[in-house]
Amino acid sequence: MSATSTPPTPAAPVPGPSFARVVRAEWAKLLGLRSTAVVCVATVALTGLLTHLFTSASSGDPGFVPTRDLTAALPLAFFGPLVLGILVGTGEFSTGTFRSTFAAVPRRVPVLLGQAAVTAALGLGVGVLTVGAAVLGVLPAAASRDVTPDLAGAQVPSLLLGSVCYLVGAALLGLALGALLRRPVPALVVAVVALLVLPVVLSFAAEAGTDPTAVYDPQHVPAATAAVNTVETFTPVGVGTALLSPGGGGLDGAPELGLAGGALVLAAWVALPLAAAAHRLRRRDLG
Repeated sequence: MSATSTPPTPAAPVPGPSFARVVRAEWAKLLGLRSTAVVCVATVALTGLLTHLFTSASSGDPGFVPTRDLTAALPLAFFGPLVLGILVGTGEFSTGTFRSTFAAVPRRVPVLLGQAAVTAALGLGVGVLTVGAAVLGVLPAAASRDVTPDLAGAQVPSLLLGSVCYLVGAALLGLALGALLRRPVPALVVAVVALLVLPVVLSFAAEAGTDPTAVYDPQHVPAATAAVNTVETFTPVGVGTALLSPGGGGLDGAPELGLAGGALVLAAWVALPLAAAAHRLRRRDLG
């Protein structure tokens, strides 16, 4: 008589990692990088210092208004969150840790979304602190003229909000470029070309499209100049101008984006390379 054998009970399927766990893991990795603290502190400190210098230089003007210099240093501060985002997007591939990361999260895309979430959160924190440093930077020059900065005045709250959006967008744009190109140097080169070289080329193109001997009339902008100015308006730098000076008017012959329009265009600049990075992550080999 033989013993009755009991069929083995199938093992319960092991649930995959949740998105919350992925975000916590990416947050821990981000804060564990020494470069994160260095870039954040440098961005905030340099913005406060440069704003103080710009405001002090203009404090001798008869019509001195300290809030006009709140965004003077932010075009340079943009590069801090941008570099931070590039480091997040390329970090896994530079160190080779992507193998263990994607072994733990085989679907891959949640890792990219987790990186976007933590980069946005850190970019928001850095953006708020940077704008706060800019506010502190104008106070000494304002006090020297016995002027109280009107932070609730016309356009100032929109300016402060647009500045924070600008810096958050910089961090996410850096992440998108880094995740797409997977190497820090190519991502940085592309960012420099798009943010520094392209606006200069467009400015020269706009000047080349005008007759230097003709009297310039802003109400009748040449078609070529209007076309170049429109393209420039929709570049990341043009979007930054719309966010940092809401209500300041756009380039001649180009549409004025405003705060909401600038934020939407900047979001598109982030979404396109981020979607391409997600597609590459799903469809292509790693490395």
